Amino acid sequence: MVRPSRSFVSFVTSVSFVLATASEAGAQATDLVGVRAQGMGGAFTAVADDSTATWWNAAGLAGGAFINGILEYTHPPGADDTIKGLSMAFPALGVSYYRLPVSQIRAAPPKTTTDPTPVDQGVLTIYGATVAQSLGNHFVLGSTVKLIRGDDTSRGLDLGGMATLGPTRFGVSVRNINQPEIGSGETALKLRRQARAGFAFTTGTRGVIGTATLAADADLTATDTASGEDRRFAVGGEVWAPARSFGLRGGFSFSTIGERRTTLSAGASALVRKGTFLEASLFGGGDEVRRGWGVALRLTF
Repeated sequence: MVRPSRSFVSFVTSVSFVLATASEAGAQATDLVGVRAQGMGGAFTAVADDSTATWWNAAGLAGGAFINGILEYTHPPGADDTIKGLSMAFPALGVSYYRLPVSQIRAAPPKTTTDPTPVDQGVLTIYGATVAQSLGNHFVLGSTVKLIRGDDTSRGLDLGGMATLGPTRFGVSVRNINQPEIGSGETALKLRRQARAGFAFTTGTRGVIGTATLAADADLTATDTASGEDRRFAVGGEVWAPARSFGLRGGFSFSTIGERRTTLSAGASALVRKGTFLEASLFGGGDEVRRGWGVALRLTF
């Protein structure tokens, strides 16, 4: 049996300290970024093996293709609510750009304010730089430094860890370590800490199925969203044809506190030429915040 490394134990201890000192979190559209992750119901923290690891789990950057990039577009509820993203991953280094409508971040408005504030009607532009470092044969640490632009500019930090034991991976991600704040006064938007843990199991080639992955995610912090207090649990999976010419995925998620608000997801990838994939996802259900569709172009070298 492989024993957890001291680095893994230290990272878990650090995460526990961060959670213990964190205040109740306001939600961010974590599971509306990454078309492949959307198709798996948001069970992606321990998968995160493409360039969207820059968003989902910085430590996953070391487990993907040598070089890959993703251009994505997601349309959640609301005619003007679109999420756009561009991410690139190189060996242990990633860069990313995301444009998020503030209405999808769902930070709780000031208690003294009943009408949407100007910042609630705007967008956030997030530029990220991600690095990952292997510690031994089984553990990777990663971090993403973010420049966040809205009404003004702020800086943020995400941390991630990934432990790999054969076909099994365990991931932990903590977003907004420093709780960056955009604006000031009653119109300020504070991105509170969010922590998420995940598990994934991946097979090798088995007959007509090239590769199969089963994954589960769980929020470790509660969030106060427009739909009510929320803490998500997600389960998802994907299968690829032997030559990785076609992939299918599906999943679901639900809140473990308050109303259940179950969301179902499905997605697919198709190889259009060597190293180039078209991807799509569709998600909906009882949670209006998590309804919509997404498309992406992925390049892999």
